[in-house]
Amino acid sequence: MTWSSNQTATGRYLVLFAEGSGDAGRRALRTVAGIRAVSTADAGLADTPEALREAGGLVLHDLETCVVEADPDQLDALRRAITGWGPITALEPERVVHAIEAPLRTGAAADATELTWGLRAVGATGIEASGAGVRVAVLDTGFATEHPDFAERTVEAASFISSEGSEDEHGHGTHVIGTACGPRDPGQGPGYGVAYEAEIYSGKVLDRDGAGTDGGILAGISWAIQHDCAVASLSLGSPVEPDDPCSRTFEEAAVRAMRRGTMVIAAAGNDSRRADGVLAPVGHPANCPTVMAVGAVDREEGIADFSAATVGDVGQVDLVAPGVDVHSSWLMPERTRSASGTSMATPHISGVAALLAQQYEARAWELWARLSQRSRRLPLPSTDVGAGLVQAS
Repeated sequence: MTWSSNQTATGRYLVLFAEGSGDAGRRALRTVAGIRAVSTADAGLADTPEALREAGGLVLHDLETCVVEADPDQLDALRRAITGWGPITALEPERVVHAIEAPLRTGAAADATELTWGLRAVGATGIEASGAGVRVAVLDTGFATEHPDFAERTVEAASFISSEGSEDEHGHGTHVIGTACGPRDPGQGPGYGVAYEAEIYSGKVLDRDGAGTDGGILAGISWAIQHDCAVASLSLGSPVEPDDPCSRTFEEAAVRAMRRGTMVIAAAGNDSRRADGVLAPVGHPANCPTVMAVGAVDREEGIADFSAATVGDVGQVDLVAPGVDVHSSWLMPERTRSASGTSMATPHISGVAALLAQQYEARAWELWARLSQRSRRLPLPSTDVGAGLVQAS
């Protein structure tokens, strides 16, 4: 199925189970609402998109959540089952999400130095840490497996998009992976990868048009947990209105991921138009408290015009990173491209997280704390930049 750019919901629903109640929740779906759900824990269940198509629901075992198809009577039954003491604790519509990228700027200045301005800005140069031994999951549009800049690297790949393989047909995922984990000596042009020896896990959760669903993202986070990734990097999302509540399902998923040692980092969003006085709130799922929300700055360390802000009481910018005219890998034959967005800022922080994870053997909340404590304060409102500009050294 193709998701249109103005579509906000899929027609499916997310069901959150109480922690430790995954099996009981699966049984409750059947007894309460007549929904037959399969689980990612079932032997031989490898193709999660097709599994959901063939059953009424798909339980993501590691997150104890479920994506379901439900008619109005079944929805009413599920709502009645949310009692506070049973295995079903929340129900919400599944959203459509998109890659978060600002419009490309023509004539953007290319980096003429040995390393990109982004690497220099986050202090990733001249340090011993390389990300070696740390697994970074990037959940995006996939990866261009034949890209020559990654010829010596192994990339573990999986697709959570029905009818599409793990290959990147869009370009966004390849760009993001390049910034987080790409090379320092690509052979032509500047080096652009922060954690250049990290182990790359590419989960395709957005299709060739850059669109996906909550269920696909949650499946990707579950996959990252299963593979012991220190970071799950999400350069994607959907806009929200000020003070819209965050997704309870995603917040609980992020909490459960943290308990398993996987930190979720997400783009804050590109819907501000600061030159016109418009400040957009941090989008979904970055507005969840346990998801690190990333804003974008430019070469002069000013806040990017498009970067979301802390608006109201729900969702805050936690850190910022370079996100304007960021040079990184792209689909062949173009090979590299400069792009802008909080999408481009997010992998800078994910890469720095991998460097700190290697250096200090830090995971989860310790890793979050080190990222925040080492950030460089900027002379800008904390509502725009959070704790400041991420720093690797």
